[in-house]
Amino acid sequence: MPAADLAWMLAAFALVLLMFPGLALFYGGMMKGRNALNMFMMVMGSMAVTAFVYVAFGHGLVLGDSVGGLGLIGNPLEYAGWTAFTADDGSDAAYWGAFYTLFAAISIGIVASGGAGRMRFGAWLVFSALWIVLVYAPLAHWVFAFSDEESGVVGGWMRNVLGLHDYAGGTAVHMNAGASALALAAVLGPRRTSHGRPHNISLVLLGAGMLFVGWIGFNGGTAAGANFLAGYVVFTTLLAALGGGLGFALIEHFRDGQATMLGFASGLIAGLVGITPTADAVTPLASLPLGLVCGAVVAWAITWLRRRRVDDALDAFAVHGIGGIVGTYLAVLFASSAAPAGLTGIVFGGDPMLAVTETIAIAVTLVYSFGMTYAIAWVMNKIRPIRVSAKQEAVGLDRALHAETAYDFDRI
Repeated sequence: MPAADLAWMLAAFALVLLMFPGLALFYGGMMKGRNALNMFMMVMGSMAVTAFVYVAFGHGLVLGDSVGGLGLIGNPLEYAGWTAFTADDGSDAAYWGAFYTLFAAISIGIVASGGAGRMRFGAWLVFSALWIVLVYAPLAHWVFAFSDEESGVVGGWMRNVLGLHDYAGGTAVHMNAGASALALAAVLGPRRTSHGRPHNISLVLLGAGMLFVGWIGFNGGTAAGANFLAGYVVFTTLLAALGGGLGFALIEHFRDGQATMLGFASGLIAGLVGITPTADAVTPLASLPLGLVCGAVVAWAITWLRRRRVDDALDAFAVHGIGGIVGTYLAVLFASSAAPAGLTGIVFGGDPMLAVTETIAIAVTLVYSFGMTYAIAWVMNKIRPIRVSAKQEAVGLDRALHAETAYDFDRI
């Protein structure tokens, strides 16, 4: 990899790494103060578990040659232990191994929304390992693993057979994590304590800002170098995020008469989610309304789900699941052949089969991730309850599980 490309990729890696404390602060600020540290532990703990799984055999499951040529799962032994990553063979395999580790880790970090405020920490770590192997790895293989006819390598069926267009993981990361959070919440049941308002909006905004910065690396780094594509997707990502914040704020203004910073931050993330699968397929002009619509739809979806007492505590399904779906379909309609991906949306005379392809990918992703996650959590709960006791939940998970508190109230 040329030096300029490597410099940008390492910078992108650092930006993506920033997303983890950002997600922890974003989630922690939205919780009650007695559960703030637990959210940090869930996000960072699952990141650590992912590293172990990914180094042992996970990278092979995702990017390895498909077992039996079926396009369902990669060969777990292909990168086992990352023993080949110690030599400089010009493949940049070590960098991509690290980059894809972060993709897997941020996915399970988002799923923490479904267990927020009521899941045992030990159970969460076990669940995280099982989820990476049984849910994330197959879906990531379907989406991220490319076939290579010259070498005989077979990639994932969704990318290479179905012909899915997903720039940076709208299916494997965001829709997958959103549906999985919903499934975990369904197994655990709603929180016993009142939900209330976020305990610290400042932390939420700090976390949202860090996620915003990190997303530049997430989408920009997927371009694989310091090139035109990287600059292009950074621009569309920026515009979609701002459009998303505005879209959410407008819904709040017309519905409630007041636009909130919490809503703007949630809309910002919704816009980022919506542009992730389509950042290379739409024009900068189209990315603004794309984000606007994503933010507006997610604002409606959050309200709709809460009225039905679905306790996905931090709205992962609405923001990441529905936001990703909306962004994908908007690209199906308005993708421009002038953009780097070269796709033509249906509105501009493109092939209607594009809608069929994306719909199949979305449906399979949601059904598989929800069903498999539900099965994992259900079986674990049958072996040993994965939810904390009523007393622990009332005291708060910071004190009950970690013997710490985010704020020292005893001195006040």
